[in-house]
Amino acid sequence: MKTSSDVLVGDDADATCGIRVVDAERVRAVRAALPAESHVADTAAVFALLGDPGRLKLLVALLEGEMCVCDLAAACGQGESAVSHQLRLLRAHRVVTARRAGRMAYYRLADAHVRLLLDVTLAHLEHTGPETAVAPSDPAPVPASAVSGGTAR
Repeated sequence: MKTSSDVLVGDDADATCGIRVVDAERVRAVRAALPAESHVADTAAVFALLGDPGRLKLLVALLEGEMCVCDLAAACGQGESAVSHQLRLLRAHRVVTARRAGRMAYYRLADAHVRLLLDVTLAHLEHTGPETAVAPSDPAPVPASAVSGGTAR
């Protein structure tokens, strides 16, 4: 019976990932470095928020500075009610904060980490270019180097 520490190589290796563990020490180190499940869930929730194009547009607008709901709605081409709802979700997850001035609420990015996350993501997209982007419904592109004899690996 094979265990998780067995190493299959060469002709014995299963093409779909017959290698169970190649570097047991690295696997232990990575497992020790992984965050707690609750942190992973919270991080996934933030990325899910950022995955919505409407919310992402609001956050990119807030990169320019503090704005009220009315101005965000006009800048992003969305209704005030929709913007208010999205901001409520973003605020609940501590992605944006609000400042009250009388009856007006002005929203801004919660901190430098949110700004950095957006800046790095936008820089990555500029660096990689639109030709490498794949829509969620599109099949993943297969590099020419992965094609052997007319079939993809």
